[in-house]
Amino acid sequence: MARKTTASRAFGQHRHRRQWLAFLRMCRYGINNFTRNAWLTIAATAVMTITLLIVFVTVVAQNVLADTTTTVGKRIDRSIFLKTGTTEKQAAPMMDKLRGLSNTESVTFVSTEEARAKFAEENKSSLSTLEALNTATNKLPATIKVTLKNVNNTTQLVDFVKTDPTLKKYIDPNRQPTFMGNRKAPTETIANWTRVAQQLGIGMSVVFVSISMLIIFNTIRMAIFNRKEEIQMMKLIGADRSFIRGPFVVEAIVYGFIAAVIATSLGIGLLSLFANKMQAWGIEIGPTVNVLTDYIAFVLLAMVLAGAFIGTVSSLLATRRYLKI
Repeated sequence: MARKTTASRAFGQHRHRRQWLAFLRMCRYGINNFTRNAWLTIAATAVMTITLLIVFVTVVAQNVLADTTTTVGKRIDRSIFLKTGTTEKQAAPMMDKLRGLSNTESVTFVSTEEARAKFAEENKSSLSTLEALNTATNKLPATIKVTLKNVNNTTQLVDFVKTDPTLKKYIDPNRQPTFMGNRKAPTETIANWTRVAQQLGIGMSVVFVSISMLIIFNTIRMAIFNRKEEIQMMKLIGADRSFIRGPFVVEAIVYGFIAAVIATSLGIGLLSLFANKMQAWGIEIGPTVNVLTDYIAFVLLAMVLAGAFIGTVSSLLATRRYLKI
């Protein structure tokens, strides 16, 4: 019994050794195949690089766009105008309710006197404006200013204005809140442009991923046709299906690996090169650059995995269709 157990264990170890050696040979053949046809290799790697670079740019652009939208959105005035002379004590219950909304970041109160003093300071060079400010019909309202966490979502504010009974007593009937009516156009414009940019980036990524997969598919197909005799010989000596298909999959993965390294280097290099100019234009690129710099190893790994996935799927489709085993 002990002899059988020892023999079985030895057989298992021998089998695992053979499988490991077969895997290493398969990888070596795949890497050798990578260098056989230089032009096809360059074309496949170039398209894969462009694809991964576009995916990289799309992800980065969406992050930068989200940060920029948040920053710009917080600069847009979201104000609820109260009747002239409303005090902070009277506005306190409404402000407490606003602070309790899940999308509210901060709430501040500007009294009629504060608004008047600020307006006068900003327009002190215009005598006619200051004279008009002193008339009874041009008194400024008290204001509740709200900063949102998600600047594109004003649903809670709109519902509050429409339903809060306390606010209805103090709201200025002649002035709509800045996030309602015609005044909400800036917020909607930012939100619409954000959605369009995101959809455009995703669309471009899908198109180039499809093109890249098609080119790698054709590259593997041509490699299969060029190596028909080798494949026939491998079949005759009893090679496994996985051993015959394996080198083509490895070849495609190598395309993805090299393309990922190049695309990541180009992406981070270009981003670093233009970061200062983009910040000067008011684009919030700093947080994204910091994340990429701090986690560059994970970024590279993600790009390599993306390239390997595209290469693997393309090669499996090609071998399944053209490699009759």
